[in-house]
Amino acid sequence: MEVKIKKAIITDVPIILDLIKGIAEYEKLLDQVETTKELLKQQLFEEKNAFVYLAYVNKKPVGFALYFYNFSTFKGRKGLYLEDLFVLPEYRSKGIGEQLFNTLIKEAKTNNCGRMEWVCLNWNEPAINFYKKKKAKSLDNWIIFRLDENNF
Repeated sequence: MEVKIKKAIITDVPIILDLIKGIAEYEKLLDQVETTKELLKQQLFEEKNAFVYLAYVNKKPVGFALYFYNFSTFKGRKGLYLEDLFVLPEYRSKGIGEQLFNTLIKEAKTNNCGRMEWVCLNWNEPAINFYKKKKAKSLDNWIIFRLDENNF
């Protein structure tokens, strides 16, 4: 099985949207997906607010990692925030997610990031175990807050 990881380009937007819907379905959040091809084109490739790596097996897109940069006042440096890491169910446990994750580690090192962060659903045991094997630590003393645009 030949796996290739490549940085997404603007013509990959339909693939990215399909994979976003794939992770949303897996997370039981498909009804919350509002994004469109047009929004992804604008946000990812015109405004460059986030970036994507795609995983291919035999030229078929099978996974993605979407990330952006944040900033740590404590570290005094930017960090890499992993928004989504997803591999199609039939391609899991084949090292593809690890290749995507390792690509982001290289990206973080290249860009002198002080850390990587992400959230994971508390029921997603395979992901939790994967991240623990990568020596990531759960920040149990932190609570995630979100303010939706309807409230500002």
